[in-house]
Amino acid sequence: MYASVLEVLEIVKEEGIHDQQSVEAGVLINVMESFDFVLTLHLMIDILGITNELSQALQRNDQDIINAMKLVQVSKQRLQMMRENEWVPLLEEVTRFCNIFEIEVPNMDSKFKARGRSVRKCEEITNFHHYKVDLFYTVIDMQLQELNNRFSESSTELLLCVTCLNPSNMFYAYDKGKLIRLAELYPADFSMIDLVSLEHQLSTYIIDMRTSEEFTSLTSIAALAKQMVKDKKNVVYPLVYKLIVFALTLPVATATVERAFSAMKIIKHRLRSKMGDAWLNDCLVPYIEKEVFDSVSNEVIMQHYQKMQSRMQSL
Repeated sequence: MYASVLEVLEIVKEEGIHDQQSVEAGVLINVMESFDFVLTLHLMIDILGITNELSQALQRNDQDIINAMKLVQVSKQRLQMMRENEWVPLLEEVTRFCNIFEIEVPNMDSKFKARGRSVRKCEEITNFHHYKVDLFYTVIDMQLQELNNRFSESSTELLLCVTCLNPSNMFYAYDKGKLIRLAELYPADFSMIDLVSLEHQLSTYIIDMRTSEEFTSLTSIAALAKQMVKDKKNVVYPLVYKLIVFALTLPVATATVERAFSAMKIIKHRLRSKMGDAWLNDCLVPYIEKEVFDSVSNEVIMQHYQKMQSRMQSL
C-alpha cells in the first residue's frame, strides 16, 4: 500500500481543492519519503506481529487464560530475541525498501542531525547510535516493560489460579492447591477457618460437579455460576461460589472497559450532560449488552410492566 498511498497524496497535492489540502499532502509525502518513517514502519510491523496473537487472545469473549499467559511469555521471549538479534536484518530490509523507492539512506557512521534542533544544542551521536539505541532498543524496551507491568508474577499467578475454576472438559483445569492459593490472595474475605473449610468443601464440590450431567457440559465460569444458582449449589458450596464471584469480577483485559467508555460518550452526549450516575448506568447496560436485550421480546417487557403494582397512592 505504500506506493498507492504516495500516489494518492501526489494527486491531492497537485489537484487539491483547497491550498491547505495541498500543503498537508506535501508534508505527509515528505514524512513518508524519509528513512525515519520507513524504519519506524518496519519496526512497528515486526513488534505488532509479535504481540498480535496475545492481543487477539485477550480480546476474545471466551478467554483462554492458560494459553493467554503462555502467549505473554512467548511475546516476551520473541521481543528479547528481536532486541538481541534482529537489528541487522531489520536495517537490511529497510535499506532494500528505501532503494526501491529511491529514499536516501543515511550513513550510519555520520553524525546524527535532529530535525528542528540547533546543531550546537544537539548531543553528538552517530546515526547508528540514534537508530539502534534511541529508537530500536527504546521501543522494544517499552514493550517489554509494558508487558511486565501488566502481567507481573503476582497477577499471572492470580490469573492461572482463576483458570482452575473453568468447567470445560469436565473440569479438566481443576487444581485444589491453586484454588486454595486463590483464596489466600483475598485475606479480607477468607479467614484461616474459611481456608480449612474450603479445602474440604472443594473435595466434595469437584466430585459433585463431575457426576452431575447439568454441570459436565458447561464451558465457562459465568455459565457455572448461573447453573450453581439455578440448582442452589451456591448455598451448598458458599466458599467455592465466593471464589467464582471473585473470578467473574476480575478484569483480565481492558477491551470490555474500553468499549464501555466508548458507549458512555454516545449515551451521555451534550444534550444529556446532566444525567445522574444511576440513570447513566441504566442506559449503558442495555446499550453494552445488546445481544442479551435483543433476545428479550417486547411482549415479555410489556407483561413485566403490566404486573408491576401501581405507584400512585390513593388519596
